[in-house]
Amino acid sequence: MQAQVYTKKKMQDSIAKQPYFSIHKDNFFVTGIPTNKDVNSATSNAKYQISFKQVLTRSKLPLDTYLFLTYTQKSFWNIYEESLPFKDINFNPTIALGKYFYDKEDRLKGVGTLAFEHESNGRDSLESRSWNRISFQYTTSIFRNTVASFKAWLPFGYKEGNPDLLEYVGLGQINVSHTYRPDKLIYDLRVRKGLNFEGKGSIRARVYYNPFDNNISNQYLMLEWYVGQAEGLLNYQQSQSMIRIGFVIRTNEFKWFNGRNK
Repeated sequence: MQAQVYTKKKMQDSIAKQPYFSIHKDNFFVTGIPTNKDVNSATSNAKYQISFKQVLTRSKLPLDTYLFLTYTQKSFWNIYEESLPFKDINFNPTIALGKYFYDKEDRLKGVGTLAFEHESNGRDSLESRSWNRISFQYTTSIFRNTVASFKAWLPFGYKEGNPDLLEYVGLGQINVSHTYRPDKLIYDLRVRKGLNFEGKGSIRARVYYNPFDNNISNQYLMLEWYVGQAEGLLNYQQSQSMIRIGFVIRTNEFKWFNGRNK
């Protein structure tokens, strides 16, 4: 099916109908096991994420931008241990400016955001982990049904508690998502490279599958494989390979590039 081309007029009409409150990143609950160590109640776990976005204003700000807030909370839960402890919880609030970019024929070309982000695990003393960053992200369609997001950040306020964090998270990431069958089967890959000449960094691969005949609420089953470091802040230096499966309400924040308007 040919994706709908969004002109500037269509985008403005569509954006005006969108709710102020929406999903930002994927909201999910998944559970799984390691592939690089023994499988037991201490190494197996669950991971869940809650993420939302609140648009603060749609009125025209300088450079035709709009202002919004986001909040993402990612938790690692050792549900197979006796007391079901939460191993690590990461909090990521942001305030950002967004802007839509168009080509010479007023067709949607990309979406850019400039944000101030804080991320921490809410702990103190030796287990405190936090960092701040100014980030820029640009999302665009690179092939038919394939959307790429390029994100770079300027970090600061990270040297107390995790001074070598950039060795593992680097200065940016690339995320590529390919829709194999609309509302049915989607592949997603995210890559980060740490600031080092070694193999530090991470690769996160996801497969989204909708087993039902319709999918009006972006609900999927998700298979995820995470390889590398810094999946969570507490033990960001620890290398791991985790494969998990579960339920996800997938974000449709960049649906415009697939010609969707729902």
